[in-house]
Amino acid sequence: MTNRVVAVTGATGFLGRHLVRALARDGWTPRVLVRRDPIHPFWRDIQVEVVVGDLKTPGALDRLAQGAEVVVHVAGLIKAASLEGFNAVNRDGARAAAQAAKAAGARFILVSSLAAREPQLSNYAASKRAGEDAVRDVLPDALVVRPPAIYGPGDTETLALFQLATKSPVLPVLSPDTRIAMIHVHDAAAKLASYCKKPISGLVELSDVRRDGYTWAEIMSAAGATMGANPRLARLPDGVLAFAGTLADAWSFATKTPTVFGSGKVRELLHADWSLSSAPMAEGVPSVFGLIDGFAHTVDWYRTEGWLPENIVA
Repeated sequence: MTNRVVAVTGATGFLGRHLVRALARDGWTPRVLVRRDPIHPFWRDIQVEVVVGDLKTPGALDRLAQGAEVVVHVAGLIKAASLEGFNAVNRDGARAAAQAAKAAGARFILVSSLAAREPQLSNYAASKRAGEDAVRDVLPDALVVRPPAIYGPGDTETLALFQLATKSPVLPVLSPDTRIAMIHVHDAAAKLASYCKKPISGLVELSDVRRDGYTWAEIMSAAGATMGANPRLARLPDGVLAFAGTLADAWSFATKTPTVFGSGKVRELLHADWSLSSAPMAEGVPSVFGLIDGFAHTVDWYRTEGWLPENIVA
């Protein structure tokens, strides 16, 4: 049997863990770059090759890419104190990974972010666009994939939404005109794995079955319904959110502790169009989950793992 290798950075992150499973399911041998030899619950029943190191470890990316058919660069930074801090990973790390893939003769897939479409909104968005540009300079035929908000089993960020939906009689919503694309992590991983099998290049934006996205009201109502609740939706004024972002920036600066939430993230949240209505089509494999069944699947996993209490039926 031919040992066909796909090399993955960011393999122990939320999306990366699921991608490694999807690759193994498709018959690939995943090779991962990690700081230590991982024993992860997601990988108990699969075999992975391990290269110990990170993006800055001398020679680690070259060892990761050597002999690989495809390199998928998932690693990225979601919080930093400055644009330079973001760029050190999201731009320079992407460039270094692309250079290693080029030297090894491997195809290259960069997992960017839908935020890169609007680089003026935040330092994070600017760094993701800079990473795309850096990769194209090295490998013009690379594939750049922009996923939207990703949720699903193992996601700690969306967990807070379901906890709030359970406890609060009121859920906040932003502008009713905003459209937000979303995708379940199983669908995102399956699409990325399919791109490893069928070479394509250029730019692809991902979404679930609703390419036109969801409104804030749809997202919050779905979260409430999934938890068996019917919370009231209340419009959160943009100014209140902006003030909260300013406070978060001040706290981050004073404590020298980078945070995901801040003024940049507020500008992303207030941006009106995160849909994929004008994006190029390259589905690879179709999405399985919509928002309602995707949320239900996620909550079932949370409950099984003890992250949320079991649903008690009266």
